[in-house]
Amino acid sequence: MSAPRVVALGGGHGLAASLRALRHLTERITAVVTVADDGGSSGRLREEFDILPPGDLRMALAALCEDTEWGHQWEAVLQHRLGGDGGLAGHALGNLLLMSLWELITDPVRGLDLAGRLLNIRGRVLPAASIPLDIEAALAPEHEGGEMETIRGQSRVAAASGRVLSVRLLPDDPPACPEAVESVMLADWVILGPGSWFTSVMPHLLVPDLQQALVDTPARRLLTLNVGDGGGETTGFSAAEHLEVLGAHAPGLRLDTVIADHSVVPPGDGLAEAARDMGADLVVSHVRKMRSPREHDTLRLAAAYRDVILGG
Repeated sequence: MSAPRVVALGGGHGLAASLRALRHLTERITAVVTVADDGGSSGRLREEFDILPPGDLRMALAALCEDTEWGHQWEAVLQHRLGGDGGLAGHALGNLLLMSLWELITDPVRGLDLAGRLLNIRGRVLPAASIPLDIEAALAPEHEGGEMETIRGQSRVAAASGRVLSVRLLPDDPPACPEAVESVMLADWVILGPGSWFTSVMPHLLVPDLQQALVDTPARRLLTLNVGDGGGETTGFSAAEHLEVLGAHAPGLRLDTVIADHSVVPPGDGLAEAARDMGADLVVSHVRKMRSPREHDTLRLAAAYRDVILGG
């Protein structure tokens, strides 16, 4: 039996965690990466050069570097941040590499494919949308009788102290990357999460053509829940509420499997019922690191994926 074709959607550390785990199952991996980052090195390059924010794309490339000394060296090169206090201080070297490739090759997908060949990655990295995106979030009033607040920008939403009620993208009808849509339609499995819920997981569902592909694909759909509280943007959310938010933003989306760590499923949480409402079976497994309980353990997550994807 041939290795499964898997598409993993997300951004940042959450997507990197799923990619590292999936590498133990298959090399037929496509990472579809959010392009709404507006902070740090990515934000600076996005503003100065009018390019897709490269940071999350860089992290996906690094996560797919081969598990050899050569691959580990290139991963370290991509992730290295320049020091000093000059104009380049704080930039990740991989971000500058992608920016340079996109100046030479104006098609972002061709530039990413060239980077993938240079790095000999195990898989492919694609942007979710063809243009940079902005995230706008509605926050609940801080006190009874107060007014709802609207904030704009991935970095601001990620650090929001108020409870996020909903998010939308600007522009509100962005063009999906055609290759990303095609990869979802041709996949055997599509994986959403883990990651920052409103700024890494949700944006894929708000790109209309990509959301439609996620609804229409014959692939099976797997959702990986976070092992931590997701930082500021989902503080206080139960695991079941994560699914409810997902369903509210993409009403037509159905799931086949939800993977959750034991630590996020307290008695009476209602997660199994929320999963069932979206058509999914709940798989509860030990997938977090023992010494870093807010992070997924690569081998444990790989084992959970193996049992679902290869055993399903």
